[in-house]
Amino acid sequence: MFVTARTTYAMRALVAMAAAGQATTSAPALAEAERMPFNFLQTVLGDLRRARLVVSRRGNDGGYRLARPAAEITVGEVVRAMDAGFAARREEAGPADSTAHLDDLWQAADTALRWVLDETTLDDLTRRRLPAHVRALAGMARAAGGPNRRIAIVQDPAGAG
Repeated sequence: MFVTARTTYAMRALVAMAAAGQATTSAPALAEAERMPFNFLQTVLGDLRRARLVVSRRGNDGGYRLARPAAEITVGEVVRAMDAGFAARREEAGPADSTAHLDDLWQAADTALRWVLDETTLDDLTRRRLPAHVRALAGMARAAGGPNRRIAIVQDPAGAG
């Protein structure tokens, strides 16, 4: 999976805000703490505000904080807000005989990705406690030697067989 810098910075900023609880965090403090380019972070924070994932407050004690509790914001929601192309899947009509199951394949891959991203919250990341199926999949990737290696799943990660 290709994750853009924009999405990575958004996730880092949101996890830092989740760790801060209801306290506001200024953009300069966030940029420094997370070692992010300030101008790029400001753009990302504006996008997160428009997506209603964060709220901002002006003034000396102003800054940003999560718009909802961390347990209610999923990674999938953030990824879709930051990368509009991520959510869009193009359906194409092709020769029925050779690509009949291609759309099913893309739907299955999309579902697997959403299963990971939409079931993981900012709270999970802040507490360093990923859902069991996400931990299982990460373990399979590590055991295979990394993300670019082929993984053979003998049993489904949830243990249903």
